[in-house]
Amino acid sequence: MSSKINKILTIPAFGFLYVYTALGVLFLIPLTWLNAKKPVHLMTRIWAKSVFLILFKRLRVLGKENLDKQKHNIIIANHASLFDILAIISFYPEVTWFGHERLLKVPIFSRYLRMIDYIPFKEPSIRNTRHMLEQLLEKGKDKSIAIFPEGTRTLNGKINPFYRGFIYLFRSREVDIQPVTLNGFYDLKPKNRFYIDFGSKLNVIIHKSIPRKELIDKSDEEILDVVKSVIESAYY
Repeated sequence: MSSKINKILTIPAFGFLYVYTALGVLFLIPLTWLNAKKPVHLMTRIWAKSVFLILFKRLRVLGKENLDKQKHNIIIANHASLFDILAIISFYPEVTWFGHERLLKVPIFSRYLRMIDYIPFKEPSIRNTRHMLEQLLEKGKDKSIAIFPEGTRTLNGKINPFYRGFIYLFRSREVDIQPVTLNGFYDLKPKNRFYIDFGSKLNVIIHKSIPRKELIDKSDEEILDVVKSVIESAYY
């Protein structure tokens, strides 16, 4: 599909997605007031999957047998697009996230974010980062935590160096690390391009979790190398 057609289709696609998402949030509001977390997570998963259907995208998820939802792991994935979060929610909705603090200032939507244990962060600093990690530890006691260790979306399609923030969480909890590779999302909608590529092919690869005992005695740099190499092994 040519870039010209993609540009033409992107505007109505985003417009529809914004309206669709707003209506979904309004539908969830009664559930949030009732503190019905399970229905909220279920509806969130349905919403995430339907977004890809609206974009006429088939999201292939490989390695589901490697995912044990009875365990609370740290999910580590590469980051290339604003659709990365939806990809993970589509197969694992009950997971703790963090993101921009300004979203909690949006009326109604802020209550939904708090319901799914959304953790806000301010401008990057040692103090703010430490506070964010402490919140992740507290809210992630009974569920898995998903983190993009690159910190921001790649601008060239290559996986950026990993920050070591997740290692603090790893050393503070009895958890394994679950690497996840996201393919095709840079082609779909990178940070530095406004239009969607409707011809891109998407897949998610869930790797076998890396047991804590195999990593805990390694240095931070060694842990970064091990996790990053697993994710890169299936990346294209």
